Amino acid sequence: MKLQKIVDKLDLTIMTRMEDNDVQGVFISDLLSDVMTSGNAGDLWLTVQTHHNIIAVANLVNMAAVVVTHGKKIPEETISLGQRYHVVILSTPHSIFDIAAKLNALGLKAK
Repeated sequence: MKLQKIVDKLDLTIMTRMEDNDVQGVFISDLLSDVMTSGNAGDLWLTVQTHHNIIAVANLVNMAAVVVTHGKKIPEETISLGQRYHVVILSTPHSIFDIAAKLNALGLKAK
């Protein structure tokens, strides 16, 4: 599924330059080491983490995008690094549970 379709269906806020990546699945974790060892390229990563290290991890794993949930404020440094390294950062005021349920209804399964 194309990332833009998910952004439109879930009314996500685009925080960096948008790239219409193919989304293969969903990965939910707030532990960076968990994402590095168990996340897959093309996953949509749902997290409450906003620290700039999420950019390095998302880039390493080649995530389709990072969705920061619960309305967490994303530091400018994180957004800037996302722009620099072509990591799409999206934001939502909704909980991880709500976003995961909506993604599941669209046919994307969490891992």
